[in-house]
Amino acid sequence: MQQTDLTNALSRLREAAPLVHNITNQVVANVTANALLAIGASPAMVQAEEEVGSFVRLAAALVVNIGTLTAPQLAAMHIATQAAGEAGVPWILDPVAAGATPYRLQAARSLVQLQPAVVRGNASEILALAGEAASSKGVDSTHGSGAALAAARHIAREHGAVVAVTGAVDYVTDGQATWAIANGHKMLTRVTGTGCTATALIGAFLGAGFTPMQAALAGLTVLGVVGELAAAKANAPGSFQVAILDGLYELDDATLARHARVTPA
Repeated sequence: MQQTDLTNALSRLREAAPLVHNITNQVVANVTANALLAIGASPAMVQAEEEVGSFVRLAAALVVNIGTLTAPQLAAMHIATQAAGEAGVPWILDPVAAGATPYRLQAARSLVQLQPAVVRGNASEILALAGEAASSKGVDSTHGSGAALAAARHIAREHGAVVAVTGAVDYVTDGQATWAIANGHKMLTRVTGTGCTATALIGAFLGAGFTPMQAALAGLTVLGVVGELAAAKANAPGSFQVAILDGLYELDDATLARHARVTPA
């Protein structure tokens, strides 16, 4: 499968039905779990320090999301990512609002040192993670995705990860090759958890055996296409959120291939 070849991506994921271990934030736990179920994966929301190290070894992939970070949760994240590394379980980091506070930034930087396969964030988060001054409005970016492209490439090269910067156009880079995904809809910014959903979907594709680059491209393209199709059915955030969930369940490979807009950047 080539980097931008999404042929049979959904069929492969659904056949694998990967168990995805999520250490995530309390705002989006339900959204994330439902999105993973809808796409064909199996979610687990295990967060206790006492069991994450054992549980992650049973999983196909790990999702780490620092949205509502607490000290016990951060400790669990370190235990889980270490165990994932030992067991060969790929994992993805979502450094939510990384630059908002010194504690949060330090936590995100400590986690990126632990070799995630993929890092997924908005422009302000990626800029902050790279050590560049970046303001944000809480979890919302104040920068366009293109503004963080150089920072994304730097993080990718420094940490050996694929970095995805999401925005009006999504960018995915391994520090050398870079791809742009032009799918999506502005309504995605009007419901909570769409960025976190993107991260979880990438985690599902990682768990199904896709390379980090393939997983990032597939996960972001799926959500972008589903967002476009959902917006054609719904005209307000509540119905749109339901249409997203339905769209993840209904999407097939042919529809994904027909709507995907992925190009070199």
